[in-house]
Amino acid sequence: MTGSDNPYAGSFGTQMTASASFGQPAPAAASDGDLIKETTTANFTKDVLDASRQQPVLVDFWAPWCGPCKQLTPVIEKVVTEAAGRVKLVKMNIDDHPSIAGQLGIQSIPAVIAFVGGRPVDGFMGAVPESQIKQFIEKIAGPAVDDSKVEIEAVLADAKALLDAGDAQNAAGLYGAVLQADPENVVAIAGMVDCMIALGQVAEAREALSGLPEDLAKDAGIAAIGKKLDQIEEARKLGDPNEFERRLAANPDDHEARVLLAKIRNVEGDRTAAADHLLTVMKRDRTFDDDGARRELLSFFEVWGPKDPATIAARRKLSSILFS
Repeated sequence: MTGSDNPYAGSFGTQMTASASFGQPAPAAASDGDLIKETTTANFTKDVLDASRQQPVLVDFWAPWCGPCKQLTPVIEKVVTEAAGRVKLVKMNIDDHPSIAGQLGIQSIPAVIAFVGGRPVDGFMGAVPESQIKQFIEKIAGPAVDDSKVEIEAVLADAKALLDAGDAQNAAGLYGAVLQADPENVVAIAGMVDCMIALGQVAEAREALSGLPEDLAKDAGIAAIGKKLDQIEEARKLGDPNEFERRLAANPDDHEARVLLAKIRNVEGDRTAAADHLLTVMKRDRTFDDDGARRELLSFFEVWGPKDPATIAARRKLSSILFS
């Protein structure tokens, strides 16, 4: 699925006011001149020791006559540039400035020494391959972080908070922004469809789910939204909840009425009442509908999610019934 055939684009028109942007030009990265430089004995303290207190600095000891040095130079410069500021590279010509290499006991070049916090911490010698340089930088500077993924996770968290607070319009705006950047993000897809449901767009929500590729539709979060739609569509056909209330007032052991009322209260959003009705049936008659009340409650849990307060509270009560 690509951004051009995103089924959620435009679903909420201009009413979506919350937004987020991904893939925008990042703040200007350090230029090659900032990341890679030549140093001298006089400037070594500033260029290496002091600078390494801010970020790791690799010092490449080389000489013009050194063939392996010429092989290493383009490779290490490429890797450092691609690291985009995680490390700096400082080059020192040992013919012109031999004293630092001598103090460090360097007897063969090329030699690369990593400085962190003003001290040498690791190094390697020889014209090693690109993959080994990348591993060395990861060891010194830590693994690279995909900022776009971090940003998307933050936006998804904000969207869920908005939806949980009842602001489906603005939540949809954030989910939509994520889907523009990552059309197959299953959390955003499930969230967007959940927004449709919250806004009463049940038919549109069903259509959006039915258009998903099979591999996405199998995701647990998306499957749970599908079951939520099933529950809503079923509850709409059950009739007037007041009638079930009247039946229960006349006969508290009318388990059929209680289960049907639980289904309606669930889609109305009163999860505590929905769970309590089913738990009451279980307490009074586990054999009703072949333990159907328990099975229905478990289907509620699947939609609500394991961390929902209603799920946690109802599971505690369910356990006391099952294991008392």
